[in-house]
Amino acid sequence: MKKIGFVIPWYGEDIPGGAEMELRGLVHHLKDAGMELEILTTCVKEFTSDWNVNYHRDGLTDVNGIAVRRFKVRKRDTQAFDGVNTKLMNGQMLTKDEEQTFVREMVNSDALYEYMEKHKDEYGLYVFIPYMFGTTYHGSLVCPQKTVLIPCFHDETYIYMRIFREAYSKVAGIIYNARPEYDLMQPIYDLEHTEQEVIGVGMDTDIRYDKERFYAKYDIRDPFIVYAGRKDEGKNIYTLIRYFEKYKERIGNNLKLVLIGGGKVEIPDGIKGDVHDLGFVDRQDKYDIIAASQLLCQPSKNESFSIVIMESWLCGRPALVHQNCEVTKHFVQDSNGGLYFSNYMEFEGCINYILTHPEEAEMMGENGCHYVKEHFDWPVVVKKYQDFFKRVIEKYQ
Repeated sequence: MKKIGFVIPWYGEDIPGGAEMELRGLVHHLKDAGMELEILTTCVKEFTSDWNVNYHRDGLTDVNGIAVRRFKVRKRDTQAFDGVNTKLMNGQMLTKDEEQTFVREMVNSDALYEYMEKHKDEYGLYVFIPYMFGTTYHGSLVCPQKTVLIPCFHDETYIYMRIFREAYSKVAGIIYNARPEYDLMQPIYDLEHTEQEVIGVGMDTDIRYDKERFYAKYDIRDPFIVYAGRKDEGKNIYTLIRYFEKYKERIGNNLKLVLIGGGKVEIPDGIKGDVHDLGFVDRQDKYDIIAASQLLCQPSKNESFSIVIMESWLCGRPALVHQNCEVTKHFVQDSNGGLYFSNYMEFEGCINYILTHPEEAEMMGENGCHYVKEHFDWPVVVKKYQDFFKRVIEKYQ
């Protein structure tokens, strides 16, 4: 098999973000399995940087053993982009001209697309992640028969853009992170002739944890719910905080809420003594904290995967998720590894059930652990990727 070119707007070992983390893990494990590959990206530092600024030098470099080829970005009209993007963020559809403005004025690199066209015979496939960036849209047009998407689709205004539906209905393959993502796209895009598979995100399943180490370090002895992740409104964390506040008012037990991860949230005065915001913690501490909890709550309504839910199961704890997130609800239903809620009373009922049924809670954690190891252990995921790439190459080239 010829080398695989993975295309992403920015690349680095410390860049946050779900798609960025997913790709880092994937390319390292595929390389360890013997696959020849290369990252094709821009010189932009990361998502939160100015997309007009070339932070990195262009050219071929090595980033922790991965070949990374960077290209300078095209200057963009930020104001024009922000105008149409604001409409999309507010749920408004764009005109045809506005869609052109969106893909033209977001992050792009003409040098990247020219390189891909000139050197396409050297690559078996071009693999793009995620779907909404200029590097994916314009890059996929270079050689659709060699294009595979890892789109990370969500049910959001962007996926209904005509310009995306037309371009991505022509690609050779699409890899999904979860079954609901696949189901979402079938009535929207014309994918009759596109090779598709639900593979998911690889996980290191050999997790070690020590509850006693957590108790000794943090001195939190009461039972607690843990939230792990970015603490912002987009993750629906304020629903969790409001529901926890109401729970304490109604039930009055010694249950605590432990928050780990970046960002800041306002905690109501009435529950400040019951909420422990530990901020960023290292990976081992995270595993110890989750293992010591009664359950992990992931209240987000908008996920294409959830690594932290998988981690909670690998640490033996059940997960509580929001009913309106099709992906996380699918995971807890498919694994029988947790519960889901849609309103406060359901939240209260789920919490009380887990607190009063420790054996069932343990079983949910065990069910989830088996589920992760069966579907998302790295050797399983790597084999699926290898087989998928071979299948696409044989079918379309």
